[in-house]
Amino acid sequence: MSFYAIQFLNGLSYATTLFIMAAGLTLIFGVTRIVNFAHGSFFMLGALFSAHWLVDWFPSWSESPLLYALAMFLGALSAAVTGVIAEFLLLRRLYAVPQLYQLVATFGLSLFLHDAMRWVFGPNEVFAPRFAGLKGSFEIGGEYFPQYQVLTIALGPLVWLGLHLLLTRTSFGTRIRAATQDRAMLAALGINPAPLMLLTVGLGCALAGLGGALQLPREPAHLQMDLNVVVETFVVVVTGGLGSIGGAFIAAVLIGLVHAFGISLFPQATLVLVFVTMAIVLGVRPQGLLGQALDAGPPEVAHQFHHTPATRLGAWLVSGLLVAVAMLAWIKGGYWQSLVSDGLILVILGVSLQSMMALGGLVSFGHAAFFGLGAYGAALAHSHLAWGLPGALAAGCLAALGVAALLGWVLVRSAGVYLAMLSLALAQIVWALASQSVALTGGDNGMIGLQLVSPDTRSLFFALLVGLALLSVGALARLSRSTLGAALQAVRDAPERAAASGLPLHWIKYRIYVESATLAGLAGGLFAAHQGAVFPSVAAVSTSVDALLVILLGGVHQLWGACAGALILVFAAAELGRGFEYWRGALGVLVMVIMVFAPSGLLGVRWFALTRRRSGATGT
Repeated sequence: MSFYAIQFLNGLSYATTLFIMAAGLTLIFGVTRIVNFAHGSFFMLGALFSAHWLVDWFPSWSESPLLYALAMFLGALSAAVTGVIAEFLLLRRLYAVPQLYQLVATFGLSLFLHDAMRWVFGPNEVFAPRFAGLKGSFEIGGEYFPQYQVLTIALGPLVWLGLHLLLTRTSFGTRIRAATQDRAMLAALGINPAPLMLLTVGLGCALAGLGGALQLPREPAHLQMDLNVVVETFVVVVTGGLGSIGGAFIAAVLIGLVHAFGISLFPQATLVLVFVTMAIVLGVRPQGLLGQALDAGPPEVAHQFHHTPATRLGAWLVSGLLVAVAMLAWIKGGYWQSLVSDGLILVILGVSLQSMMALGGLVSFGHAAFFGLGAYGAALAHSHLAWGLPGALAAGCLAALGVAALLGWVLVRSAGVYLAMLSLALAQIVWALASQSVALTGGDNGMIGLQLVSPDTRSLFFALLVGLALLSVGALARLSRSTLGAALQAVRDAPERAAASGLPLHWIKYRIYVESATLAGLAGGLFAAHQGAVFPSVAAVSTSVDALLVILLGGVHQLWGACAGALILVFAAAELGRGFEYWRGALGVLVMVIMVFAPSGLLGVRWFALTRRRSGATGT
């Protein structure tokens, strides 16, 4: 019995961190409608600032409970100030663009903040001392539970109560609730939303910084804290219901308990259990536990899919240019061959995501699931069945197709952020299974030594990559002009009218989802053949973000957007990474600049400006 009591208390303690993080993210989303991917960076900033304050700058503070708590407060304050600066310089320029562009811009912000903190604080983790005055433990049936974690358990309800009073008993809270329900109406009543958004972002980031600072007595502060916590924070927010503080509190307790008992009882499946819990909740309540219909913020503009250049001759010229670049890379040797090969595989992966996003309006934050399934399917077929390249690629495609066919029918019933989070859950499950199934996949050691491509066939494989990339773009062009493409765009832009016209909405979305997953599986199989090895990172969040970046940088609704985006991403990362330690931060700045000044992608600048002028001329 004591074992279950200790795990229950561990779950409640972890739930406090999750709730504080989720409450900040919920506040920011409720008022600004921005899904802030950089929220984990403010968590990490609070932890690092407080840790260095206690360890390096004023170590005597760690001996006093009051001063220790003050150091934690200063960590939260540093996150708040940074959040206010980010809102003033970046976020307020994103309020008029769709959520997907906001998400990518905040991902760029997370890259910048990560390298900025690395520059300021250094790369080493920092071990802060235990909280002064609470270094002991309570005995429960022969088991011991730290006194400090009892404090964190009590802190969760106190933070919830404080936020409840703020939102219900103050004029500032009333305005926040009004903005959460209908921001346009608040502006129509003559209330300037700019200061409200600035203060709300500051408060949300302060909560994230406080959550990070509270972790110090339990774990060291390090530069991997951001991504580790932000994914589970998203899970809590979506499970509780977007915009609901109460829902976030209940979801945090639920996920915290699942996490605590999962680590003790099913250590190999803890992450899977967390995401399965979210999937079950969303399956029963698609808007989360306490989620309500909210003002969705800036809608996605009904874009026409652009075939630029529009003529067949122009398309052949662009294709010829791509082939010429590939030939030049082949002549210049191994480094450039490898770089262009990576870019071509990214093109195929980007086209797979672009087909469902641009035409069907289906947003995925977890397309790496099918990329990873394709990579592991090909690697396993080669390693265990001795299949060659064609058979291995077929096995990778079948693995992705099978999972998409099995789960897609349920996933595409969701929409918007909820679909995005369910897809992220699937990717995290694939990543967890790949990491923990050591006997089958090698775990973190990966599957190495794959001989799908020999030195003698490397030139043919390179030509195959070029051909498949061009075929992918050609297939996307054909799909966009087909009857299915027209139906997809009708379902995307006017679902009620499409349903009234007799179109099978669910079947159309399911079909493009499965086809997109299969193409992503092909890209994953090609990646395994190209690299000669597969690691769990193929299904990581970073891979999904790369796929999003590729099409958003080039232009979601541009036929050649994936090609342009892959060119930018691969070559920018490669060139910035040469002798420049903080290249990820520079890449983050580039991403933010593009999302602010060209939210429809570099190839869509002219079309976006034309749309804005037309909207202004019609008064809409």
